[in-house]
Amino acid sequence: MMLKEKLANYKIILASGSPRRQQFFKELQLNFEIRLKEVDEVYPNELKGSEISDYLSKLKAAAFEGELNSKEILITSDTVVWHKNVSLAKAADKKEAFDMLRTLSGDWHEVITSVSITTNEEQNTVNHSTKVKFKALTDDEINFYVNTFKPFDKAGAYGIQEWIGLIGIEEIKGSYTNVVGLPTHLIYKTLSDMVS
Repeated sequence: MMLKEKLANYKIILASGSPRRQQFFKELQLNFEIRLKEVDEVYPNELKGSEISDYLSKLKAAAFEGELNSKEILITSDTVVWHKNVSLAKAADKKEAFDMLRTLSGDWHEVITSVSITTNEEQNTVNHSTKVKFKALTDDEINFYVNTFKPFDKAGAYGIQEWIGLIGIEEIKGSYTNVVGLPTHLIYKTLSDMVS
């Protein structure tokens, strides 16, 4: 039985305003509704890599505590760009975006996405790490991208599916969809296991 059929009696709640994540759920052919809550994305300083994204995806789920019905499945997620033992979050402005991309230029980094799948009975948090290598980017290329695409809503200040990814990404090890925003293969498997 296909996952869509297994989920016929359930309602998926996607707690994400990201159009990329919403599009993935449409492409997975899973019915869902959007519910958004403001969450202060603060985490303990000692956390590293996937510990950060795991913590934040669970924190986002905690905002819905006591609100889920018995047949509702909540999906929350967080993406971290991890480079040289530092988490690169969303850039606040053009200068910060430029500086992030200058740091990533000519080097490997990790894109880690954690997803918490929560019901009234259980919570499963899974994560996937993809290694990504940028070519050496010129200042002109970085400035063009930041000014044209304004990537301030993206961890690490870039979207792999945008111009900078087309011209700048030399190599990927791991899931491409994970870099865009969701490890779709993991979500599909985890949901299948939960409702089987």
